[in-house]
Amino acid sequence: MTFPSRRSCSLHTIFFCIFFLIGLSFAEEASHDGDSPKFPACDHPYNLVKVKNWVNGAGGETLTGITARFGALLPKEERNGVRLTAIFSNPLNSCSPSSSKLSGSVAMAVRGDCDFTTKAKVAQSGGAAALLVINDKEELAEMGCEKDSSAQDVSIPVVLIPKSGGESLNRSVVDGQKVELLFYAPVRPPMDLSVIFLWMMAVGTVVCASLWSEIAASEEAEERYNELSPKETSNVSAFKDNAEKDFLDIDVKSAVVFVITASAFLLLLYFFMSSWFVWLLIVLFCIGGIEGMHNCITTVILRICKNCGRKKLNLPLLGETSLLSLIVLFCCVAFAIFWAINRQASYSWAGQDILGICLMITVLQVARLPNIKVATVLLCCAFVYDIFWVFLSPIIFHQSVMIVVARGDNSGGETIPMLLRIPRFADPWGGYDMIGFGDILFPCLLVSFAFRYDKTNKKGIANGYFIWLTVGYGVGLFLTYLGLYLMNGHGQPALLYLVPCTLGTCVLLALVRGELKNLWNYSSEEASSRVSSGDA
Repeated sequence: MTFPSRRSCSLHTIFFCIFFLIGLSFAEEASHDGDSPKFPACDHPYNLVKVKNWVNGAGGETLTGITARFGALLPKEERNGVRLTAIFSNPLNSCSPSSSKLSGSVAMAVRGDCDFTTKAKVAQSGGAAALLVINDKEELAEMGCEKDSSAQDVSIPVVLIPKSGGESLNRSVVDGQKVELLFYAPVRPPMDLSVIFLWMMAVGTVVCASLWSEIAASEEAEERYNELSPKETSNVSAFKDNAEKDFLDIDVKSAVVFVITASAFLLLLYFFMSSWFVWLLIVLFCIGGIEGMHNCITTVILRICKNCGRKKLNLPLLGETSLLSLIVLFCCVAFAIFWAINRQASYSWAGQDILGICLMITVLQVARLPNIKVATVLLCCAFVYDIFWVFLSPIIFHQSVMIVVARGDNSGGETIPMLLRIPRFADPWGGYDMIGFGDILFPCLLVSFAFRYDKTNKKGIANGYFIWLTVGYGVGLFLTYLGLYLMNGHGQPALLYLVPCTLGTCVLLALVRGELKNLWNYSSEEASSRVSSGDA
């Protein structure tokens, strides 16, 4: 792996490695219909439930629960629900007839000591209109049936809530306050507009990162040329040749090692995920985001106003620094700090996406693929990596490692910021649609290569590769969301769809055009020398 010579490029290289390693795959769980067995009268899907509660008439925080495989179905809308008084069964496990007067109320019971159908039948025989089971863990468990249970006898709705929700209700009941509950199970829409915006954001990032060199190159060349003294102008061509070395060119060996290292890092996150670990990643993300945002903003400003960067300041330690660069840096630092402080706010997704997009654009100006041979090795390894850690890792670890890490389990409520996300605006359950940095960075390396190849070989839009690979990436991302929908919301490895739609498109086009050999062994240095010789 060839590392850049400049200090700034070395910093870019560090973040390139970090964020590719932590570039999680697209992962989202929208369904809780698990794999517990189904029997007659015990075949209902597991639906999420909103549990509204009132304490002495004052509304409390709405809790989230889950329905059982059996029992009556809940209404889908709040207005069709019934507000009932909640009473703890006695005994609390509801495994034997209760001495409490449950008639027309919601019986509350704790999990354990007997199966769920027994609890439901005991509550129903006592006159309860519904049963609320409080889990002994802070999660939503599936309430199935035993094969020989008479689940068809249960005609009341049965709902389970996490331990913390039950504790809050218990405190109110113990204090002698009147607790009322209302259940309803709103349906999650099959598609949310946020998917469209996320698709546009990801495709736009790929296009922008591929074309960014056209924006930055002329300004950088002009700025560097103006800094040269008259005696140094004869060395302009030498400077340009050296500038070509300021990239992270990936070779076959480093591509394989890179994906193996990514797997090791993913396991590290899986086994040692904690709030302090995620905080470390947040700090690294902010540092990388600041540099990326600074680079993007200064490039755009200098493109619009060529003279804005002329004003210089001599500062201790930093030496001669552009006033524009310093002002932009302060603004970027303030933006990142504001996002970090308010990262749990409902609007924090916007700041995370801005920092992430700027970071990826900057990283992709440093990292590049030299030819299709390296692209094939890297993307095929990433293809296997994504599928294994999403679909096959449960065979070894009993759960999907990729989804667990992306979901932020055991992180103390913190989430990993290395992904783009947009809230589901029309979803009554909220949540986010998201895509990992790796699902943008890996394919974009190939798309960026296609753009450089088309430019060097003076290919048009139709007979080039860039536009077709961009379309392929968009189609692949669409298929990812389609797969997510068809798989009932279970996490999908995006590279399963993106690699065939980008690398496959490139290889097929090259075969049809008879250019595969050239693309396979392509060398940008040789191509540049041929172009220079032709111009001379």
